[in-house]
Amino acid sequence: MAMTASHRPPRVFYGWYILAAAFVIQFLNSGGRNTIGVMVKPIADEFGWSRGSVSAAVFVNLVFYALSSIIAGRLYDRYGPKWVVTGSALLFSAGFALMAGMHSLWQFILFYGVLNAAGLGGITAPIFGSIIGNWFEKRRGLAISLALCGTCLGQFALVPVFSSLVIGSGWRVTCLWIAGLSVVLNLVLTLTVVRGDPPHFGLAPYGSAGSTRRPASPAGPVAAAAAVVATAQPAPSGAGAAPGLTLGQALHTRSLWMFTIIMF
Repeated sequence: MAMTASHRPPRVFYGWYILAAAFVIQFLNSGGRNTIGVMVKPIADEFGWSRGSVSAAVFVNLVFYALSSIIAGRLYDRYGPKWVVTGSALLFSAGFALMAGMHSLWQFILFYGVLNAAGLGGITAPIFGSIIGNWFEKRRGLAISLALCGTCLGQFALVPVFSSLVIGSGWRVTCLWIAGLSVVLNLVLTLTVVRGDPPHFGLAPYGSAGSTRRPASPAGPVAAAAAVVATAQPAPSGAGAAPGLTLGQALHTRSLWMFTIIMF
């Protein structure tokens, strides 16, 4: 009996759409985030602040970015990507939007150093590496690399564009542009494409057994996740990615500490 159109497997695995959305999100957020280096001099000149004062806000931003990455990862494990990325995008954009109206150093530290950084953890490489990793078993390294190369390309392509905007229209207008583009693009892609992990769509990761669409389970996401685990083929010892770990378990692994030390 011929397969009807309604039951025909999709030609393109949905994870590739997730990858494309992740690339675009990383592209924009990275370009906007790194434009602060161009803004340091005009901000310091306008307010008469020293380079050290402006750099203090950047230092605070990096500290809170590190903390927000841990919190975003924990929230992602519990609630999935949709609302974590959405909330993070709103905080990131709010930080830039409020910067456009700032008039004192404490506001700069609060808006950029704290608020903007609080959103970074959920819209940058750490969280999207996890999202893409959950969608792919086969070609996982390639998929993660393709998604995260948007970070580097965003700096390469957008920082010059935003630099020209700083020179032509001022850093305040540039902040508003970054905030507006970020909130619109992040929310549209997150709410329409990056809405969940494979069980949310009734799918298994790419390359695992049963990676085509499954009928939705009335028992909800827990049952769907159990179905994915039940049908997925375990990787041979020493091959592929390790099974999912809790934070406590990960802290006892040598690879995590080596990666952390190298990145530090």
